[in-house]
Amino acid sequence: MAPPKTTSRPGRYLAALAVLIVIMLLGVLAGTVAQPSNWHKRFKVGLGLDLSSGTTVTLKAVPPKGTSATQLANDMATAQSIMLSRVNGAGFSGPSVTTQGTNLINVTVPGQGSKQVVNLVGTTALLRFRQVLLEAENETPAGATPTPTPTPSSSPSPTPSPSPSTSASSSPTPSSGALGAPGPSGHGLAVSAAELGAKAKPKASASPSPSPSPSSSPSSSEKLSTTADGEGDASALSARTKALFNKLNCADSNWKSKIYGNNPNNYDNTNDQVVSCYGGLKYALGKAVVTGSDLKLGGASAVLQSNGDWYVDLTFNGTGTKKFATFTSDLYSKYAGSSTEPLNYFAVVLDGVPASVAYIQSAITTGSGEISGQFTETQADRLVNVLNYGALPLAFQEVSQQTVSAELGSTQLHAGLLAGAAGLFLVVVYAFLYYRGLGIVAISSLAISALLTYTSVVLLSDYEKFTISLAGVAGLIVAIGITADSFVVFFERLRDEVRDGKSLRTAVERGWQRARRTILVSDSVSFIAAAVLYKFAVTDVQNFAFTLGLTTLIDVVVVFLFTKPMITLLARTKFYGGGHRLSGLDPARLGARSPWRSVRRPAGRPQTRETPGGAAQAAQSRTNPKEA
Repeated sequence: MAPPKTTSRPGRYLAALAVLIVIMLLGVLAGTVAQPSNWHKRFKVGLGLDLSSGTTVTLKAVPPKGTSATQLANDMATAQSIMLSRVNGAGFSGPSVTTQGTNLINVTVPGQGSKQVVNLVGTTALLRFRQVLLEAENETPAGATPTPTPTPSSSPSPTPSPSPSTSASSSPTPSSGALGAPGPSGHGLAVSAAELGAKAKPKASASPSPSPSPSSSPSSSEKLSTTADGEGDASALSARTKALFNKLNCADSNWKSKIYGNNPNNYDNTNDQVVSCYGGLKYALGKAVVTGSDLKLGGASAVLQSNGDWYVDLTFNGTGTKKFATFTSDLYSKYAGSSTEPLNYFAVVLDGVPASVAYIQSAITTGSGEISGQFTETQADRLVNVLNYGALPLAFQEVSQQTVSAELGSTQLHAGLLAGAAGLFLVVVYAFLYYRGLGIVAISSLAISALLTYTSVVLLSDYEKFTISLAGVAGLIVAIGITADSFVVFFERLRDEVRDGKSLRTAVERGWQRARRTILVSDSVSFIAAAVLYKFAVTDVQNFAFTLGLTTLIDVVVVFLFTKPMITLLARTKFYGGGHRLSGLDPARLGARSPWRSVRRPAGRPQTRETPGGAAQAAQSRTNPKEA
């Protein structure tokens, strides 16, 4: 029987595969043009948390009462997006932010400390500008050393000292370059009271210093300066706030949870007075008139001061400018002067804790302000990042955190690689024992698949910050079975055709037609399962699903562009095409059966059949039917 006509051109498919591999390798090496000596570093795979080191933090949303399920789902999606923007904006490599259930978010950041991650993603970042109603010194913790009062500097103060004093010894004046220095022209300066907050404050004298008038302030800039003197007006506090203020002990590191419990909404409500600790003092703060939503989008930036400290520059939007102007104008008109301290203070509160406490020296109407407090560059950049990437729509509380050391990750990686090597060895042994010469094609298919998979993961690590976890390694190990399954299906179809007495070249094409559909259906089911798993799973399971889907696609490429074209070429060789006993396609070993066919014969002679020997033996059977 003549072989069917075919349009198979194996050279084209193999050339397409070679072009694909070259393009991927060039993509990996693209970053080494400037530094050729570092080319080997481009082939590193990004390792996930469980294979290197890092932190996974689980946060639970605490929605306000009456929040609908639909609103909660929308807020969770928004929070997930904001958290991912924050960790990416902070320069972390390979972060992952995923939702779990209806109210949990898992944040995974390789190589970073848990505290840093929690501070970055857990904060609501919605500032509250609150008036200081009452201020008091906190009781000193046992064993603490009182903070000494610094010697006043003889240099002129950069801003008028707001504290009433009768002598230099009772009222320390900030030295040149200290906190309280005025900011750039047109900006209101909100400086930290951390250095001054823990100092003993002098009592107001009977004849306090005159209150500064608006005209006494430099006209080129509107300033906010720092002070820590004064006590405030206890009558302005509600009964609940007064009770919380008396209960508050800032010496306890867990003061916030003891005062407000585990619900962040208790201290973040704009319509309630709150109490808080800052700089060794405890404060009672009024309702929030201006919030972080009044800031201009992306309006925060870190700026270096001349003294080496950093501050955060804020710009309000149109609505915020009006609110802040009204807020500061009202405080200044009512409480200007040291005799009303600290009622002329306001606190910039972030997540229930002041980021700065400042006093009003003049109304601020320009829509610009600053938060400073001797920040380091890292601290300032972190605050800017949090502010610029928006406020979380929900309050969150930490549920759990897991930190993996580099040593543990290395042990897990070695175990995963060992498992993969063992699986690959068993497949190789099986391929050579069962398929003999065809095992070379099987092993070559696995090698090509491994090359494409490795290069794909490297490219994703370089350009998409992809990191592979231990579960992802498991997905790659499963890929060995997927590739083996594909060539087993093809080889068995091919051997079935040989058993039916067809020549190898004919058997390759007919066997491929039968195997192709089975391979595509099998890989489609595997890819759909991986896609569904990736969609609905979380964290490590998603990593497994991703690598499983990736290797399934690569399997299709390998089978179509390498395995089948290679078998087509080998079928033209004498070793495989002639059915050598070591080729894996020996008709006698496979038990080939020739199909019955009709032949012309004289009457009374028995019907003959074609034997596996081919046309010559068929002719012999016609001349010598007894031997046939």
